[in-house]
Formats: sequence, structure tokens, C-alpha cells
Amino acid sequence: MEYVVIGIGIIVIVLLIVVIIKLSGSSSTVERLGKFETNITREIGDFKVDFSKDLRDDFDKMNEKIENKLLLINDKVNERIDQNFEKTNKTFNSILERISKIDEAQKKIDGLSNEIISLQSVLTDKKTRGIFGEVNLNYILTSVFGDKNDKIQYKLNNGFIADAIVFAPAPLGTIVIDSKFPLENYQKMSDKTLSKEERLIHEKLFKSDVKKHIDAISSKYIVVGQTSQEAIMFLPAEAIFAEINAYHQDLLNYAYAKRVWITSPTTLMSTLSIIQMILKNMERDKYAKVIHEELNRLGVEFNKYRLRWDKLSRSIETVTKDVKDIHITTDKITKRFESISSVDLEEKLLTEENGSV
Repeated sequence: MEYVVIGIGIIVIVLLIVVIIKLSGSSSTVERLGKFETNITREIGDFKVDFSKDLRDDFDKMNEKIENKLLLINDKVNERIDQNFEKTNKTFNSILERISKIDEAQKKIDGLSNEIISLQSVLTDKKTRGIFGEVNLNYILTSVFGDKNDKIQYKLNNGFIADAIVFAPAPLGTIVIDSKFPLENYQKMSDKTLSKEERLIHEKLFKSDVKKHIDAISSKYIVVGQTSQEAIMFLPAEAIFAEINAYHQDLLNYAYAKRVWITSPTTLMSTLSIIQMILKNMERDKYAKVIHEELNRLGVEFNKYRLRWDKLSRSIETVTKDVKDIHITTDKITKRFESISSVDLEEKLLTEENGSV
């Protein structure tokens, strides 16, 4: 662009000179101006050639720079495309993986639904409900205590058989656990398809069922001289336990008066875990007492050892002092012998010298 401006300026100057020549009309001037015009024309031609060459060089450099820029942009675009493709591929794979997990979960939900339907059909029978509660109770006891502190189907002195019994030292004592599952009237009192009056009737029947279970546990499984003064009623369903604790405080008061504690799978697990911790603490305290007694005995023996060591140390110090004194005396005697030997040798030499003379 700079060269174009210079060229236009030169052309304008040449035109001005030509105009001036035509206006002046002098032959010498015309001749000089003709030469000048020729020179200018030649220089303009040279300028055009140089200008074209420079313009071509600039264009080539500009074209090269543009190509480099385009290549760089192309590389960046390809890199970004590759990165985005990789991210998209990872996202797509993650989506496929999650979809497969959702399919698996859906299959499990379908299977669980079938199991729930079959479980509901099983729990309609009272005997099957009793077995279901006993199995859950056995699982909880085994999870907490293992197989060493609990008994299943334990027969008491009064002839009744408890679902489970936990042996614990005083003051806990032997605790009886019995499984109860008042399900029928609970389901009906919770059924929204029934009228309010019908649900109230079934609610009263449900409360009556629970009280009967409490009375049975209190009369059968609290045995003076064999069991603790309390017993536990285990409800295998958390929903029934939550219903009683949330809306039937009178049932809780009735159970408390009968010294029966109502539990669910979660609360029974917590209660038994606390009992297990108490048992371990009592066992640890027992061993701690034994360790304390042994440490006291060891302390007595150590005092005897210390007295004897002090006595021996004093004896060693006395012997060491005597040894040191003997060593000093020995050094003195040795030096004395050396001095005596030296005197005898000198006298002998003197005697020999006098005899020779």
C-alpha cells in the first residue's frame, strides 16, 4: 500500500513536469525535460518491475503466513474435535453403563416386587408369620452374639417354650425374647379403601391383639428365680413398631406396666448390641482385677529384688575399694623391689672395679 502511494506521487510529478514543458515552449528546456521524462519513464518502469516483484514477494509471504495460520487452526480444530469426541465417547459409554445398571436395577425391582407379592401371600398364614418372626429373631441374635450366648426355643421351668433367651450375668439376668406379629388387623386399619368407621373398628382390634400378646409374654416368660423381671416382645415389622410408638402411647404404657419391652428388628439389634458391650466390659473388668492383683504381687517381688540389689551393690563397692587398695599396695611393693634390685647391681659393679685395680 505504501508503494502504491509513492508510485502515484511520482506519476503526478511527471504529469506536472509535462504540463510545464508544454507551457514553456523553450527548445532547450524541452530537450532537457525530454531527457528527464525519459529518465523518469525508465525509473517508473524500473519502479513498476521492483514494485511488482516486491508486491509478489509480499503476497507470497502473506500467503505463506496465511497457510501456516490455517494449518495451525486446522491442527487446533482437529485437536479440539478429538478431545470433544473422546469426552463424548466417555459420556456415551457412561450413559450406556448407567442404562445397563438401570436395567439391572429394574430387573431386581421386578424380582423384589414378585418376592413381596409372594411374601404377602405367605404372611397371610399365622403359622408362617410365626416362623418368619422366629427366623428374623434368630438371625439378629446370631449377628450380635454368635452361637454362644443365645438359645432358640428354650424351655423354662414353668414348661413354656421361649422363642429365644439371652443369658447375661447380674444385674441383667436371663432375658426372654418372644416374637409376635399382629398383622391382620394392622393391615385393615391401614387400608384406605375401607371407611373410617371400619378402620376404627380394626384399630381397636389391633390394640386388643397387642395387649393379648403383652399379657401372654408377661405371664409366661417372666419367671421368678430363673429369668429377669423384664421380657422383650419382638415385632418383625418396623411399620407396626412405628405405628405403636407414634400413635398408641397407651400400648407403650400398658407394656411398661407389664414389664414388657416392645422392639423392632432395628431397636432389638441396638438393644442386644448394648447388652453385648456390657458383657464385654464386665469380662474386661474381671480380667483387669486379675491383672491388678498380679501387678501387686509383682510389685512386692520387685521391692525384694531392689533391696537385694542395693545390698549386693554395697558389697561390690566394698570389694572394689579393697581391690583398689591392694592394687596401690602392689604398686608400692613392686617399686620397692625395683629400687632394691637397682642398688645391688650398682654395689656389685663397684666391687668388681676395685678388685681389678
